[in-house]
Amino acid sequence: MSELAQLAQTAKAWPFEQARLLVKRLQRQGRTHGEVVFQTGYGPSGLPHIGTFGEVARTAMVRHAFEVMTDGAFDTRLIAFSDDMDGFRKVPSNLPEQEMLTQHLGLPLSKVPDPFGTHDSLAAHNNARLCAFLDGFGFRYEFMSSTEMYASGKFDETLLIMLARYQQILDIILPTLGGERQATYSPFLPISPVNGQVLQVPTLGRDLEAGTITFEDVDGQIKETPVTGGQVKIQWKPDWALRWTALHVDYEMSGKDLIESVQQSSKICRVLGGKPPDGFNYELFMDEAGEKISKSKGNGLSVEDWLTYGMPQSLSHFMFQKPKTSKKLFFDVIPKNTDEYLQHLAAFAEQDAKAQLGNPVWHIHDGNPPRQTSPVSFSLLLNLASAASAETAEQMWGFVSAYVDGASAKTHPLVDQLIGFAITYFRDFVLPEKQFRLPDAREKAAMLDLIARLEALPEGTRDGQLLQTEVFAAGKAAEFENLRDWFSALYEVLLGQKTGPRFGSFVAIFGKTKTITLIKRALAGELVQG
Repeated sequence: MSELAQLAQTAKAWPFEQARLLVKRLQRQGRTHGEVVFQTGYGPSGLPHIGTFGEVARTAMVRHAFEVMTDGAFDTRLIAFSDDMDGFRKVPSNLPEQEMLTQHLGLPLSKVPDPFGTHDSLAAHNNARLCAFLDGFGFRYEFMSSTEMYASGKFDETLLIMLARYQQILDIILPTLGGERQATYSPFLPISPVNGQVLQVPTLGRDLEAGTITFEDVDGQIKETPVTGGQVKIQWKPDWALRWTALHVDYEMSGKDLIESVQQSSKICRVLGGKPPDGFNYELFMDEAGEKISKSKGNGLSVEDWLTYGMPQSLSHFMFQKPKTSKKLFFDVIPKNTDEYLQHLAAFAEQDAKAQLGNPVWHIHDGNPPRQTSPVSFSLLLNLASAASAETAEQMWGFVSAYVDGASAKTHPLVDQLIGFAITYFRDFVLPEKQFRLPDAREKAAMLDLIARLEALPEGTRDGQLLQTEVFAAGKAAEFENLRDWFSALYEVLLGQKTGPRFGSFVAIFGKTKTITLIKRALAGELVQG
């Protein structure tokens, strides 16, 4: 066993904890080599949202931790499974062509026309969106379509077992349903030969030898159809068990709202002769209003939204942190996660191998994070953009190159990337919310004192710690009981916002002279008037 694999045995980061549970599963089964299958699921009734990305990202982190821990003894697969044969039950509010889509309710998602007009079906469009952002993040995965699996016969063997053990499956599901639903429930949903819809109708009879069921079609006729070859779709919980069994899935995580579904599907999986996968239930993401994000509502953020204002690694960092804790998922989490990612990246090079295994960037970058870091934080760039009313990267680089000798877009491409995000975020979120105020008497006196202290420093002073000391001194001299109130005053009066970066660092990058001018303008009321 390699030294890294030995360190992984006791690593405390949650992907390693999950990997250890998976190793124990394999040991119980007597498996020492072969293939280990990880799976994530996606329902393409609506556009892929950030929760879909989170499940793939977290599962990929567990997969990599497992590969390191087992020193490559197993081959691994990560299946991104799209349930695109599911019936189209409801038109998501964030899709175009609402009236047209309503006319196709009940059809398999792979048969519903694409309202965007770019693909053969709604499912094909959304599957392509899913694959595009997974590819963009460099995930190692295998896309799998429910429609293809059913139609190709790859599920047939397990479907016939399900037919034979029909009553055992009913005994698991029916106690969880209401009386009316119990009377009509069947795990088999036939595809109507009349209109192509996925029918939620009772199974009237079964022929195990022929491998068929009988049902009443939409035209009132009693018909017989094979359960194989894509002629039926399986209800949600039995379908999950079908996948686990047919694909020999070893690991799949899911949202906290699916705990009961996992329990029921696990029982059905055992009835089918399979072994339910390991995994855990992660907490759900909430939107700005505290509601669960969903594809049908289109609330929260999309992956594209995040990538407009933040680097991809910051999104992966958000997914790594505390997966079992409910978190708000809205635009204001982007700067915080960007800076935390940058801090972890800077710390990585100074850590020993054991500590590195607990660093988020090790998991974000499959154990090989980039060496380049940023000498300036994202929050500092945001406030620089705010103070300078920056509209171009050239304006921002004018400050950054003076702060970091010789820095340019060519020598610091990461900083250049951050500058672009900072300008966009400032324009769309900070600028519309800016609200300057005038200082009260004590704040004004403290700011005048700060001007005097800054003017006493040598021209060109760029020492952030020295500047921070002078800012502190001005606040203490003004007898602020809580210096946090002093810093809040600086942000509200000078930047028009409630919070900001370490102020000494801001002065260092914005420049002593320009900061003095900014304070004088604020004291004269120019910022409020502007």
